[in-house]
Amino acid sequence: MTKNIEKLVKELGKKGKKASLLMSNISIKKRNEALDNISALINSKQDLILEANKKDLNKAIKNNLDDAKIDRLSLNEKRIRDIRSSLQDIINFGDPINKILDSKERPSGIKIKKISTPIGVIGIIYESRPNVTIDAAALCIKSSNSAILRPGSESYQSCLALFRCINEALIQTGLPENLIQIIPTTDRSAVKNLIQMTDYVDVIIPRGGKNLVKLIQDNAKVPVFAHLEGIVHTYIHNDADPSMVEKLIINSKLRRPGICGALECLLINKSYYVMHGEKLIKKLINKGIEIRGDKIVSKINGVKLANHNDWGREFLKKILAVKVTDDLQYAINHINKYNSNHTDSIITENKRVAEQFFSEVDSAILMHNVSTQFADGGEFGMGAEIGIGTGKLHARGPIGANELTSFKFVVEGKGILRE
Repeated sequence: MTKNIEKLVKELGKKGKKASLLMSNISIKKRNEALDNISALINSKQDLILEANKKDLNKAIKNNLDDAKIDRLSLNEKRIRDIRSSLQDIINFGDPINKILDSKERPSGIKIKKISTPIGVIGIIYESRPNVTIDAAALCIKSSNSAILRPGSESYQSCLALFRCINEALIQTGLPENLIQIIPTTDRSAVKNLIQMTDYVDVIIPRGGKNLVKLIQDNAKVPVFAHLEGIVHTYIHNDADPSMVEKLIINSKLRRPGICGALECLLINKSYYVMHGEKLIKKLINKGIEIRGDKIVSKINGVKLANHNDWGREFLKKILAVKVTDDLQYAINHINKYNSNHTDSIITENKRVAEQFFSEVDSAILMHNVSTQFADGGEFGMGAEIGIGTGKLHARGPIGANELTSFKFVVEGKGILRE
């Protein structure tokens, strides 16, 4: 069985490589037409997609999946409209391929252009998010990349229903049918084969929980774009507007507690806490949030005393760690010690304080007076994202169509010799 899966994944790799090479002369008009056809097919097959999703949800409930995973897994008419809306956003983008990124003429007379190119074949491994099937495929088609999709078993029926729309659209449009492929098995050995297939796969992008991402980072031979966790902090400075604070913290935590941009740790300046802290904490408790506070915060009735494991933890549910800080520098030091380089935020009326925060906190996304739930490629105007990169090489932050490109140098002259 293992040998058969190895052969299967290798064949997908060969087909993906061939398809990616066939994309070199495919116009942006043709690529956008494919995306438009995907959207139309999702619309016409909505009932079939929701029926497949219902099968996954029934299985998830039977297997006692937690609320955060079930929320990510769930599709409904609104979420399908959102998927189609993101496709339209991607259609409206400019072409990320064949852009002149830089050009110069050297004293020797040679003319050099740096031009954006597709990466090639991208392996995308994800868990309980059916929408990733469309986001990944659309961004890869837009950027002329080939994709091999490996959804998790909990979302497989939903992803397969969406993939059929993609496949049919590619055929309708006349693009290579194997440009987007799905691994037709949930056997975990397929993941190992995919992440080590350096002959055919150029990049792996995992989208899922900490265990999945760590497994891939530890075992991949192919380069990986990923973030391990979304340990998101917000620091409230002493001059913050209390009405703004309340709205931002509630939205950052509660809009969707199970996403990687959800607030996990709240840091409150000591002066602000004396004036407004107790009222804020009680408001959060009344909203159904379990507060795990330091020695100061835990004096409030209903707050649990935090232990050392509550700092630097991604809860992905209605739990929030809260600490009172002496000053801005204390908050910055705490964040740099415990964060995951994903998203961190400050609430302040002082622009210089915000600039210091931006300068000294080492995260892919930094925010000032904004809900951390905006840590999303769609909200950044990318239409969609495949994931959020927290590494420092190539792609950092939301990974959209532009981040799925590499570049080449084109050098021109008229018989110029090097002396």
